Amino acid sequence: MNITSLVIMAAGLGSRYGGIKQLEPFGPDGEIIMDYSIFDAIKAGFDKIVIIIREDIYDDFMNIIGNRLIKSTNIPIHIVFQSPDSLPAGYSVPTGRTKPWGTGQAILSVSEYIDEPFLVINADDFYGREAYVKSQIFLSNSILNLEKPKFCLAGYVLENTLSNNGSVTRGICKCDGGKLISIEETFEIKYENDVITGRNSSGNSLSLSPSDIASMNMIGFTPAIFTLLEEKFKNFLDELNTKDPMKAEFLIPVVLNELLNENLVDVEVVKTTANWFGVTFRDDRPQVKASLNELINNGTYPAPLWRPEC
Repeated sequence: MNITSLVIMAAGLGSRYGGIKQLEPFGPDGEIIMDYSIFDAIKAGFDKIVIIIREDIYDDFMNIIGNRLIKSTNIPIHIVFQSPDSLPAGYSVPTGRTKPWGTGQAILSVSEYIDEPFLVINADDFYGREAYVKSQIFLSNSILNLEKPKFCLAGYVLENTLSNNGSVTRGICKCDGGKLISIEETFEIKYENDVITGRNSSGNSLSLSPSDIASMNMIGFTPAIFTLLEEKFKNFLDELNTKDPMKAEFLIPVVLNELLNENLVDVEVVKTTANWFGVTFRDDRPQVKASLNELINNGTYPAPLWRPEC
């Protein structure tokens, strides 16, 4: 069986939230959502943690959670920086660009730290332990160096992933049994007069079903993804003149959909009925705290979270 790593993407700017939402305390002892994600991953059997942040939040990160993780966990913790100037040879950052290039570049930033199957998650999303357990089982049994790589994706029921405080972006999945056929990055998803609506990348309005399968950027890869991503990132940069160079993002759902369309990868959907919660908006904060308190009260998590025996 393979060792497995958890890769946490925490370099987002948090503009809609109004601050560095990845570092907001929610647990009774100052725990942030990332604490619970790492706790669940360790319980599920992951062997290493790699956390992607911006260099400018390093000191805050270490003070709020980094030092605690190093002291409280017994597995390797690596901190990696995502920077807009981490580009392939021959490419340069457009004048005025200050933000990183999105989730695809984030994954590329960990390539020198990863030689094993790994699970990618967002830092500000709570996924539920079931998805970690199922994903770890898939990854630990993955066959490396397949001619056609096989990955996995945690599929959530769409209605379980919505916020009461505004619209969200989700990757809406089409599946054939347990196989992912396509994933479409869908924006402005919200309930509107008891109907779930959204917009596709072309700005067209969509009507969605509550039972649609949604991706929350919890995706399992083998190291084969790095070569594929490098080529796609160069293509993205070559076409930058057709986009807004200040805001354009190299997004994993978009890349994954291209790889599926080109029949270069297979993706198994690991379905879960868990309820997502997260902090897209500041008004999400009370609900997140209440949800965590409920899980603590029913014994899912100890308080404080990081006891010596954990």
